[in-house]
Amino acid sequence: MKQTSIVLVLLFLGLSLFAQADDWSEKNFVTMPPDVMFLLMELANAKPLFKTDLSNAICEKDGWEFSNGILTARGKGDIWTEEEYGNFMLALEFRCEADTNSGVFLRCDDLDDWINSAIEVQILQDNAGAKNTRHRCGGIFDCVTPRDAKLKDIGEWNEYVIIVKDNHIYVLLNGEQVTGVNLDLWTEAGKNPDGSPNKFKKAYKDMSRRGHIGLQYHGQAISFKNMRVLPLD
Repeated sequence: MKQTSIVLVLLFLGLSLFAQADDWSEKNFVTMPPDVMFLLMELANAKPLFKTDLSNAICEKDGWEFSNGILTARGKGDIWTEEEYGNFMLALEFRCEADTNSGVFLRCDDLDDWINSAIEVQILQDNAGAKNTRHRCGGIFDCVTPRDAKLKDIGEWNEYVIIVKDNHIYVLLNGEQVTGVNLDLWTEAGKNPDGSPNKFKKAYKDMSRRGHIGLQYHGQAISFKNMRVLPLD
């Protein structure tokens, strides 16, 4: 077989696997059940995620600035809650620049190895430029493709409501549910349930069900406001 033909075959196989990965995410989408939907009515009781002086945060000195109700990354790593959470509802707004890549980390139980001990809800401004749809805004990074996410224009505020309950995670982006996932389907490290790879050394089924909440600085401008959390335990 000619080299060109081999390349075309490999490309076709790659696209087929990619399409199946998208198809898997949609077929296994978990719609919020009524009892979870009713939790949204409790958001009024949520408390601020961080104090305005960041005294309950874990981050590098001067790495983040909280001013006029807006939390802005200043180029020195991620920011984490001191408190750990199990089941909870998190609401926040985020503002991106054109190239922003960030995320919201859930239930991290090892800050020294956060990449393998936290689940990331992706933040990304350029969804169209994400070659891997499992890197799009609103999805679970490297693991789940979100439904069509209606992001605001660059510089405008988007809203997340993330509900973490036992083995389920539900993500609402600007009022629409874009992700619903059952963590127990991830039974093997480095592999998604459909057989596609992910970069994590621990299966989601075996991840801690309690840990820190974090906001990611990935090298690009990112700001947050109206960050509120409501424990559900």
